[in-house]
Amino acid sequence: MPNDDLGKTAARADLCRLLAACYYQPSRELAEEKVFDSMLDAATSVDGDLAARVRRLGAQFSEESLEALLLDYTRLFLGPTNVLAQPYESVWLTGEQTLMQDTSMAVLDLYKDGGFEIDEEFRELPDHIAAELEFLYLLLFREAQARRNNDPQALFDVVALQRRFLDQHLARWVEPFAAAMAAGARTAFYRELAALTQRVVESEAERIRAA
Repeated sequence: MPNDDLGKTAARADLCRLLAACYYQPSRELAEEKVFDSMLDAATSVDGDLAARVRRLGAQFSEESLEALLLDYTRLFLGPTNVLAQPYESVWLTGEQTLMQDTSMAVLDLYKDGGFEIDEEFRELPDHIAAELEFLYLLLFREAQARRNNDPQALFDVVALQRRFLDQHLARWVEPFAAAMAAGARTAFYRELAALTQRVVESEAERIRAA
């Protein structure tokens, strides 16, 4: 692995976990629970550019009305017709609007390999952007554990799983997804979220390929 201290690994994990939270239905709890403050702390530990992006993201969330955010969220991700940025891997990798395809099952198998279980309260498909970001969080969390425990075999295994996941799944569809999201968004919050998501995922893919 390239030089990468334990603190940065843990911070990247937190950043992915908090980023996933932004893909649930928007509510003022994001601000009340200081999600953007925690995200900024994590991003600051990783990279100055990421920190600047997160700072803008939090400011834009505060500036928008909840109604505007909810309307944009619905238009982008739910529809009911002409969904502008389908948040599912299968749509982007197959070019079809049919959900729960082979790609969905493949990512679910990868979750099982990583010991990742989707919460029963999660009402989305396994290849939803939030689920994939949460899986990336888990992998980074386990990488941090392996580093903390000075366990080279565990580190090797989790890095290999990260590489499979990013190369075969998340890093393959994040760019067109983010582009559609940015093009369709009416709020600055979702445009910035699109750019931040692409930046985080692509930086993780670059890091893991250098391992």
